[in-house]
Amino acid sequence: MTAGDTRVTARPPKPRRGAGVWIVAIVLIAITVWSGRGVQVDIPAIWENFGNASGTLVQLMQPDYGFFSQTLTAIEETLMMAVIATAIGSAVSLPLAFLASRATNPSRGLLAVIRFVNNLIRAIPDLLYAAIFVAVVGTGALSGIIALIFFNIGIVVKLVSEALDGLDRGPQEAALAAGGTWFAADRASMLPAVAPSYASHVLYTFEVNIRASTVIGLVGAGGLGVLIDNVRTFYHYHYLSLIILEILVLVLLVEAGSSTLRKRLAR
Repeated sequence: MTAGDTRVTARPPKPRRGAGVWIVAIVLIAITVWSGRGVQVDIPAIWENFGNASGTLVQLMQPDYGFFSQTLTAIEETLMMAVIATAIGSAVSLPLAFLASRATNPSRGLLAVIRFVNNLIRAIPDLLYAAIFVAVVGTGALSGIIALIFFNIGIVVKLVSEALDGLDRGPQEAALAAGGTWFAADRASMLPAVAPSYASHVLYTFEVNIRASTVIGLVGAGGLGVLIDNVRTFYHYHYLSLIILEILVLVLLVEAGSSTLRKRLAR
């Protein structure tokens, strides 16, 4: 283009993506409808039976606060289960996380074994763990604590090992070059660097344990879940409404406290 030429070169037109978006939307809708038919979702039946649930909904909207004193023991047991499971699970998970990270474990064979076992642990839901240990240990808080410990190991090992993989390995390589062992190098360079992330993940698992301990009790593994199962069996939905409200308050308080601690650790 010459100096006197004032023409502006036209930009190439952008590809039109509208057709692609519509195709993706249609495919997703088709998959959803197919899945709904596969699990026999009956929308008209839900609407027809909605009237039968009106009495239940009324009771759920009217919590019986006089039942509060009878829930204190279950709330205390839930908190103790979460604390014990978090403490033991996080303590066991730290060395396993170092063994599950490529950055801290030079043995490829051991690394593969640890990762395979941890993937197997994570593949089993907490409720299934609870059902298994209830059958082995018996009903009560002990079976729930063991189930939560395994559940926590699967989470913490995965998250911390990935955090280790993303760390700067310069200090570790310097320690190894100076003649230090892998254990000494990991302890001196990698452990301090991953400590804030590890603490944050431990606090997160504590929050998860509060929620999970209210569910695994449905199979007899202690905590508020046992009380929920009892009141649900006798259709005392006004009691159940109070328990749900207590769980909500408990979770919000724990989440607020752990969020505050995580912010201080991040500074």
